Amino acid sequence: MPEKSARAVLPENDGAEAPAPVAGKATESAAVRLQRMSARRQAALDDQKRSFLRMVSHELRTPLNAIIGFSEILSSELYGPLGQPQYQEYAKLVHESGHRLLRLVNQILEIARLEGHVVDLTLAPEAVAPALDQAAEAVQAELAARGARLEVVGLDADLEVRADPRGLRTILGNLLQNAIAHSPAGAPVIVRAERDGDMVELSIEDAGQGVDPYDIPRLLRPFEQGESTLSRAAEGAGLGLPIVQLLCDAMGGTLRIVSAKGEGLRAVVRLPGV
Repeated sequence: MPEKSARAVLPENDGAEAPAPVAGKATESAAVRLQRMSARRQAALDDQKRSFLRMVSHELRTPLNAIIGFSEILSSELYGPLGQPQYQEYAKLVHESGHRLLRLVNQILEIARLEGHVVDLTLAPEAVAPALDQAAEAVQAELAARGARLEVVGLDADLEVRADPRGLRTILGNLLQNAIAHSPAGAPVIVRAERDGDMVELSIEDAGQGVDPYDIPRLLRPFEQGESTLSRAAEGAGLGLPIVQLLCDAMGGTLRIVSAKGEGLRAVVRLPGV
């Protein structure tokens, strides 16, 4: 009886290509791992930035606070007369210079935190009136020295914004300081506050010389001022407005500067209302 040959029966190939291996899960898993590694690396960098800024803040502020404190003791002759009257005058100059330097250090550190995205902001409903009262109280000495006065127009006691408490006071304080520094003696610094739809608009206006509209973008860059370094009359490093803009951006708001030569300057902040 003839032997039957065994043959493998293969399925007919209709010309269709064989399916490619599925690598979706592996690819997705690798992408997720990369994202997690990148997030951990960024978090570690942010922690390093925070640690560095804390160290710099402590190392700079500690000796400055000692200079300010001891010069105040000397200028007030707390423990008895200094002798020559010039010594008291020198102590007052040291005290004032220490305050200016401390303000500059605080502003530089604030810029570094905001630009490095390592500042922690807590956004919550915040009443505008108490924040403005505190900011105004902090600049009373500057108002008196300049002979300027503060006028508040249309501020509702119940007006609230969604903002970080410290950030809101920093915004108001910097804008008030900027307006006072450029106000003529006896001129008003006008503060307005009103709701505009879902936003709250805060404006602070001075009666100073103003700036050319062409120079306004330069005012929002750190260490810039409206006048040349040789002719500017106001003190300061030009950090107030950039800090305000960075804080507004971080809190979902905007800063707009309106000015013209000889017509003063108006800073308009818009923040989410409550």
